[in-house]
Amino acid sequence: MRIKPILVSLAFICLAKLSQAQTTIQTQIDSKAAAIEPKLVEWRRHIHQNPELGNREFKTQEYIVAHLTKLGLEVTKIAKTGVLAVLKGGKPGPVIALRADIDGLPVKERVDLPYKSVATSEYNGATVPVMHACGHDTHTSILMGTAEVLSSMKKDISGTIKFFFQPAEEGSPGTEEGGAPLMIKEGVMDNPKVDAVFGLHIASELEIGKLRYVSGSFMASSDWFTIKVKGKQTHGSTPWTGMDPVAIGAQIVNNLQTIVSRQEDITLAPAVVTVAKFHAGVRANIIPEEAELEGTIRTLDSKMQKDIHERIKRMAEKTAEAWGAKAEVMIDTKTLVTYNDPALVKMMIPSLERAAGKENAEAGRWTTGAEDFSFFGTKAPAFFFNLGGRPKNVEASKAAPHHTPDFFIDDSMLDVGVKAFCNLVFDYAALKK
Repeated sequence: MRIKPILVSLAFICLAKLSQAQTTIQTQIDSKAAAIEPKLVEWRRHIHQNPELGNREFKTQEYIVAHLTKLGLEVTKIAKTGVLAVLKGGKPGPVIALRADIDGLPVKERVDLPYKSVATSEYNGATVPVMHACGHDTHTSILMGTAEVLSSMKKDISGTIKFFFQPAEEGSPGTEEGGAPLMIKEGVMDNPKVDAVFGLHIASELEIGKLRYVSGSFMASSDWFTIKVKGKQTHGSTPWTGMDPVAIGAQIVNNLQTIVSRQEDITLAPAVVTVAKFHAGVRANIIPEEAELEGTIRTLDSKMQKDIHERIKRMAEKTAEAWGAKAEVMIDTKTLVTYNDPALVKMMIPSLERAAGKENAEAGRWTTGAEDFSFFGTKAPAFFFNLGGRPKNVEASKAAPHHTPDFFIDDSMLDVGVKAFCNLVFDYAALKK
């Protein structure tokens, strides 16, 4: 019997059928994503015009819940103002999570748009303007659209899809819990346990419709530090009778800059230590008793992160000690390094290439921006990537940065994000069979 040729023929038949099935699924994804593009824009602009700060996204939560409920998903309010929706496919398979963040920022919008935000809210005890100055409105719209497309293809889905609409990515008010850590604490990654988690972030400097990805470390950890320098108050005319915490603090600021420039091996990964606030005194002729410095630390390597923490503490304490004063250092970790699992990235690059076109999906480089999506990556292999939002007639150097009043996103190609998420879902499930 000619068994080997028969087996080879069967294998080719199976591969041909799989390829045909994938082509059919791809055609459906493309057509359905294109069909809902007007909805994506409508949702995005509604959310943009009605932004809410972290842990205060009450109306945004209701808007999302109403949409997901109509789709017939299992919907749960979670993490104060977040939403978890579950879609069980028609076939057995892995558990895949897709995430979007939903909060705005205390920024006043300066771009003149028909859907410009004029919203205000309370932040740190003050009334502030609120704007989606980082594109979370686009992320929310894209995930709402992805849920609609996948719900219409339920019978073809292998496994379970979890949709995370996460509040407070930009941070929670005061000492409140929130963001990705609270979602994880309340069980979004469990029951059933997530096998892989995907997320995207719009990029104002990346051309519209393009996708950008990085394998390994992608976005930096974010730590915030506070340094309290305790000196001795005295009259400004006789500084020798006191211990000047302003002068000590100034030396600490300068000395901290030598940690990255002279003490860390930056050929391994970049790092940033920034002092952004310096507060001391109440009157021009009084040397105060205390000075307070605040800033941020960005690293792309967990060992370097720990080492910089230790060096900042030692540098501040010893500088103050040299004056006979004291310095207290407090470091609060906001996010971890956003790490893209290399094996997962390699596996899923074709999915992004099909979503945007091979010429529009490109490898990028790491960034010192930070994301609390990083916490999901401690529970399952994770892949976080960028979607372009810069108009084609605008140069990258002239695109307004995120977190600024002039931040602007062209929302005419958000369907690329929907296609990317849908391709990742079907391709991951197929590869895990």
